[in-house]
Amino acid sequence: MVSLEPLFKVVHNPNLNSKTGSISLDEISLDVLFAALVVLILLSAFFSSSETGMMSLNRYRLRHLVKKKHRGAVRASELLRRPDRLIGVVLIGNNLVNAWAATLVAAIGIRLYGDLGLALAPIILTVILLIFAEVTPKTIAALHPERIAFPASVILKPLLWLLYPVVVAVNLASNFIVRLFGVNPNSKTRLTDHLHPEELRTVVDEAGDLIPDQHQGMLLNVLDLEKATVEDIMVPRNEVVGIDIDDSIPDILGLIRTSEYTRIPVYEGDINNVVGVLHLRNAARFICGSDDTVTHDSIRKQLYTPYFVPESTPLHTQLMNFQKEKRRFAIAVDEYGDVQGIVTLVDLLEEIVGDFSTDVAQEEEQEIVAGEDDWYRIDATASVRDINRHLGWELPTDGPKTINGIIIEHLENIPDALCGFQIGNYRFEVTELSDTRIEEARIKEEDLRRHIKLTS
Repeated sequence: MVSLEPLFKVVHNPNLNSKTGSISLDEISLDVLFAALVVLILLSAFFSSSETGMMSLNRYRLRHLVKKKHRGAVRASELLRRPDRLIGVVLIGNNLVNAWAATLVAAIGIRLYGDLGLALAPIILTVILLIFAEVTPKTIAALHPERIAFPASVILKPLLWLLYPVVVAVNLASNFIVRLFGVNPNSKTRLTDHLHPEELRTVVDEAGDLIPDQHQGMLLNVLDLEKATVEDIMVPRNEVVGIDIDDSIPDILGLIRTSEYTRIPVYEGDINNVVGVLHLRNAARFICGSDDTVTHDSIRKQLYTPYFVPESTPLHTQLMNFQKEKRRFAIAVDEYGDVQGIVTLVDLLEEIVGDFSTDVAQEEEQEIVAGEDDWYRIDATASVRDINRHLGWELPTDGPKTINGIIIEHLENIPDALCGFQIGNYRFEVTELSDTRIEEARIKEEDLRRHIKLTS
């Protein structure tokens, strides 16, 4: 630390003051010295709070306010474009007023207590500056950055222009040293950085009352679209209701009249040979007439070209594809071109806003039945993602898409008898099975840390 004692001796040298004609601090009253000291401490507090306030500004809210032509935000944004210069002018001002404050405190100490006052001056000034010029103003600025930074920019901007040569010189020296450590001082600041999707998710998740819960959930679901694929939400092949064009006309009309769906895939002989999609709005043109007047050719004329998509397509991409192709219904195929299921625009939108109908919710409740001691009886064909969403669990979703698939993958075969096992934090018990798949299972979430503690 540089000693200020030589400076004090020069200031208080009566011979020097008489020769130069300058006014000695001894000639200034203590009231004036104390008043000047208070002003310097206030200036130090201003510079300290300005630095913290500027650097604590929410950059994205600042952008928003700049777009709304908020004057304080515009000034602050201009200053933050070159943070090195902003910090330079703040530190120059802060160090100057602190140095002057040290001179005044030393002079006051000598006037009051002589050499003892000079020894106590640094201690007293440190305590005063820490409380009134550092900790307190910086704490306020950190809690309310806009209230501090925007008014402070009114002074900092012209001050930067006034001290520009000094600031540039200091920055040149500082940037040279910074480059020695491999840091580029001209790199983009946080103001121009972009949020990573996971960071954006955290922002939305912690928005609290600023965003209604329903909207918050929808935004989070939009961000999660890229984590899921068409395979995760499609109606699987074994549940697809389709029309075999080779069937008899009465059978085809009976299926159409009892169908719960608006669009029905039409295939020839095998589901992998889809020849078109029938919209029930078009079916009304022939279904109201006599069965004798309906022919296979008349049905074919009402079909429109099927739209095929890979089952591995991410959901956010498929949403854009639906919009681009002006489609609402797609047939999912695997890498070999075999039909694996059906996905609709409604399925995709439900991933964002939730289920549109109570039928889906009731179906999920039927698939998941609560039992005793936190056990759940679950249909093995239930989707893993639906179970996680319904129960708040974290079953793995990067592999099999159903409970049946998870169990078979873990056991590496279809079990011959009822069995139980552990996967992560979840306890599985197979309760019903057939020759080809597991029909039902009981699952319970367990706290393994508590279990280990009890058994150790």
